[in-house]
Amino acid sequence: MAGVGNKKSIVFGVLGVLLVGVGTLLVFLVPVIMDEQVEKNVRIDPSSGFAYEMWRDLPVPFYMSIYIFEVVNHKEVLLGEKPQLQERGPYVYREYKKKQNITFNENGTVSFVEFRTFHFDPEKSNGKEEDHVIVPNILVLGSSVMLQDLGIAIKWIISGAFSAFNEEAFINKTVKDILWGYEDPFLDFLNTFLPGKLPFKGKFGFFSDFNNSNTGVFTVNTGMEDISRVQMVDNWNGLKKVDFWNSEQTNMINGTAGQMWPPFRKPSEPLEFYSPDACRSMKLVYEKEEKFRGIPTFRYTAPNYLFANGSDYPPNEGFCPCVASGVQNVSACRFNAPLFLSFPHFYNADPGFLESVEGLHPTEELHSLFLDMHPLTGIPMNCSIKMQLNMLTKSVSGIMQTGQIKPVILPVLWFAESGHLDGPVYNTYYNILILMPIVLEYLQYVLIGIGLCFITVALVLPFVKQCRKQEQVLNDTSGTDDATEYSEDSKLLEDQEYRPPQT
Repeated sequence: MAGVGNKKSIVFGVLGVLLVGVGTLLVFLVPVIMDEQVEKNVRIDPSSGFAYEMWRDLPVPFYMSIYIFEVVNHKEVLLGEKPQLQERGPYVYREYKKKQNITFNENGTVSFVEFRTFHFDPEKSNGKEEDHVIVPNILVLGSSVMLQDLGIAIKWIISGAFSAFNEEAFINKTVKDILWGYEDPFLDFLNTFLPGKLPFKGKFGFFSDFNNSNTGVFTVNTGMEDISRVQMVDNWNGLKKVDFWNSEQTNMINGTAGQMWPPFRKPSEPLEFYSPDACRSMKLVYEKEEKFRGIPTFRYTAPNYLFANGSDYPPNEGFCPCVASGVQNVSACRFNAPLFLSFPHFYNADPGFLESVEGLHPTEELHSLFLDMHPLTGIPMNCSIKMQLNMLTKSVSGIMQTGQIKPVILPVLWFAESGHLDGPVYNTYYNILILMPIVLEYLQYVLIGIGLCFITVALVLPFVKQCRKQEQVLNDTSGTDDATEYSEDSKLLEDQEYRPPQT
């Protein structure tokens, strides 16, 4: 029996040591396994399956919500009064993105063209595409500013052409026409008279070159050789830098294409990306930790200096000529059309912009942009990128259509491009990169705990058996003494019972 007890102790001890060893090993191996799993899933590699398909087709539902500023006192504005604006919308469009012409290069990069299409979503919209809105006529007001330095005679001719084509400073058009374009004979006339001087050809619309279009040829790192470089832009349209701006720094093409970033992010590392629509690289900075449907994320927002002028933030000097901080002049990459970018409602901009118009009410909740990223993988979970398009309007001598308009940076529209991980994509992502690490982390401690219990049992079991043996010995000894005492008592009783009577 003693041999059997020893064998049980040995078995428990060996199992306990093995379980503790495996659990301890997992403590060191799980981070390595997870890093390898992350690297496998974020590389741009056709053999990676789910990750590659997600990068190629971007199944995350994106929506473009567009708000248009209607000028409700356009007649008074021509007389020099302050513009009064009324926000219309949102007019929401489902955005589809798909990469095509994917070519893997020998230097560890991949080239592609991403096509995008927009489809109106009436259920999510507050209005119809057939709604009429009065907005600035960029063909008149924009062209006038662009041609303001020409001779007075030429400007008289332009003004006469405006009259001949019934062009006015403000137009009443449908939302669909304003956004996606409409035929305008005057545009054909201008392109004939001033070839290459205008940014519009054929149809005119603020987003006429967005729908069924692409953002150029991006070449990015696959991460196969260096995971820290995955998604980083190698060149755009064959360019290592652009030439729109006035300094080497502002012309640099930095960061990624704006959809994913390298994994293993740290709060101190900003998110940089190149935006062809803004013609520049942009930067987002860490704000705080967040959670998106159980997934830990870092929240990134735009720094206050993103649209600061060169005086307030010297590195932005290359984007000048500048106006007050909070609004960036993008005319250099828009055929010198007087167009400006800002945050919606002039959020975080110089107060002078807000005071020059009426009807704007900037708030952080509605008008600031954010991006929530899973720092382990560098993949955004939830984002809403918001921008406002503005144009300079002013009276130009010699062009009577501009009336007495006072110089003002006039908001035209703003948009929010939003999307979040959802559906089967979210489930797959969660199971592979969130749930599995949690299971492995708990497993390692469960194994260690069970192993320690087994070891404890193995150590305690011999003492228990020893105690039982001693107890048995005591019981045996006590039984012998009782038997002896009982025998003596019985004998004495017998002697008393059978003692012969005395005579």
